Amino acid sequence: MTDHAPRPTHHAPPLWWLTAIPLLLFLALPLVALLWRTHLAELGENLRRTGVGQAVYLSLWTSSVTVILTFILGTPVAYLLARREFRGRNLLDSLIDLPTVLPPAVAGVALLMAFGRRGLVGSLLADWGITLAFTPLAVIMAQLFVAGSLYVKSAAAGFARIEKELEEAARLDGAEEWGVLWHIILPLSRGSLLTGAVLTWARALGEFGATIIFAGNFPGRTQTMPLAIYLGFELDLNVALTLSAILLALSFTTLIVVKRVIRP
Repeated sequence: MTDHAPRPTHHAPPLWWLTAIPLLLFLALPLVALLWRTHLAELGENLRRTGVGQAVYLSLWTSSVTVILTFILGTPVAYLLARREFRGRNLLDSLIDLPTVLPPAVAGVALLMAFGRRGLVGSLLADWGITLAFTPLAVIMAQLFVAGSLYVKSAAAGFARIEKELEEAARLDGAEEWGVLWHIILPLSRGSLLTGAVLTWARALGEFGATIIFAGNFPGRTQTMPLAIYLGFELDLNVALTLSAILLALSFTTLIVVKRVIRP
């Protein structure tokens, strides 16, 4: 019988911990300060306020609709990027990546120039009595523009990991294209799809810049939680603290879910 040596454990030297502490403290202290200033007794009271409750509901509703639309519209794009070679593929890939590096304010102005009452498409819709800007639909459009790429990139990475031989075998057995997608591609990439959907939802929930420009900040109509925090910071700090604590908790929960999904 051969004795197997125990696996070595690697401990970070104290010097590395000392050099890491400044950044860790810088990241942790603002979050601790936020939670320290948020009183649980006031949390429930602030949530019962009409404007606060409406902002929470609107944020949860619009971000959920955004995820559904992203799944429907983004899955074909992700499949093309992952499984097909075509002219202009790099350009399409860059277009998908662009919203992640584009300043949100620029995204809001771009949406307004395209879909506002005097925009490229919005002016045509206005002739039919259809208005998109400064409506709840504008909130969803802003979230979709800014956050949708997170789902597409995650889904494309999941699709790319599936062996093409599995698809070819299913087609040889007589499976239609939609059958291959539904029974093979989507089930095998569900972890990547779920990760992308959760990240998209969290990003949409926290969207601010594009929303305030394209949808405005109208309580009960287009005022999401980040916009209510902005207004509450000027009028009532307790409201801003309450909504900030909610968004912090939701963001932290999102990260835990994503890390559990992608854990090998």
